[in-house]
Amino acid sequence: MFSRRTSWNLCTNRYTQALEAHRRAGRELLDLTASNPTTVDLHYREEELLRAVTSRAMTYEPAPKGLMPAREAIAAYYAEKGSIVSVDDLILTTGTSEAYSFIFRLLCDPGDAVLVPTPSYPLFDFLADLNDVKLVPYELVYDHGWQIDFHSLLQAIDGARGRCRAVLVVHPNNPTGSYVKAHELRELNQICSATELALIADEVFLDYPLGQPVLTFAAINDALTFTLNGLSKISALPQMKVAWIATSGPQFLKSDALARLEVIADTYLSMNAPIQHAFPAMLAERHSIQAQLLDRIKSNLTVLDEKLADQTLCERLAIEGGWYAVLRVPVLGSDEDLAISLLHQTGVLLQPGHFYNFPTDGYLVASLITPSNEFAEGIVRTVTYIAKR
Repeated sequence: MFSRRTSWNLCTNRYTQALEAHRRAGRELLDLTASNPTTVDLHYREEELLRAVTSRAMTYEPAPKGLMPAREAIAAYYAEKGSIVSVDDLILTTGTSEAYSFIFRLLCDPGDAVLVPTPSYPLFDFLADLNDVKLVPYELVYDHGWQIDFHSLLQAIDGARGRCRAVLVVHPNNPTGSYVKAHELRELNQICSATELALIADEVFLDYPLGQPVLTFAAINDALTFTLNGLSKISALPQMKVAWIATSGPQFLKSDALARLEVIADTYLSMNAPIQHAFPAMLAERHSIQAQLLDRIKSNLTVLDEKLADQTLCERLAIEGGWYAVLRVPVLGSDEDLAISLLHQTGVLLQPGHFYNFPTDGYLVASLITPSNEFAEGIVRTVTYIAKR
């Protein structure tokens, strides 16, 4: 009765079962997995944002690419970063998940492949299934920092037997926090140009570097490139479901891609008008919200390093940006077993590495936007518990 594309294992995993039981029992919970910025004690300009949403709520102006003022605000955002992006090269979408769907439909016939990094965010599996696309992993390797394993990437292209259509990069990666380096970008462009593959760059965490500002893919013109971003992270407004695709590359490919994307977008017209009218005000919210988040991230990272300095069993892997920290821990069982045991014994919730397809056990993932007092106490309990195992 149902399609094969939705034949997922819908059973609740042991980790989720343990968390639900913990909550039902009313036990203390220190949630170090917090990823929803609207629930971690940030301060928004609520009145201004709500006023912007309601100001033109009754006006409908269908525009496949998105209303011009919204696209002009995005172009200005990139101009601040030193990149020239034309409003004509931008398409608004209802979240980056829809943006991925548009791009997969644009590039891929059923059964075609897209290369994705591992470890990385697990949402791609479901998006690929729903769009009849096959995901082929290529590896990120760790050696005093994360880097693309280009041998693995080239093997993945060969293994796709001519059905590979794009290489996906997450810049910075979630959860490793690693940006694509300049020399890696040059090699990616050479590979994609030579093999006629598109580049898909997910930049939702771009604005949270822990060092120098980094470059965006949005103005890259060597290979056909689709750069995704949105208000979920830029302005910490995930509930507004606003994202976009910036298309760049050789003119003849870019023009054809944009013409096809506009038809796809026109078919759905899913972006609602009030949010588009409010978009400039929502994008401007980043100036306040990013300062708060970066302060929180840096403060929690300092606390984490201080607590880890007093022991030798756990270490933090290098991080260049984003909201997450990866802890390497002793392997005495599966990461899921460790996370469940940690929850039961200490009330601390961390994510096991296998959620992000880490190649081996021995990894836990913590959110750096967790409220600071909760984060500090949770890390102390985690380190103490692991030392006693």
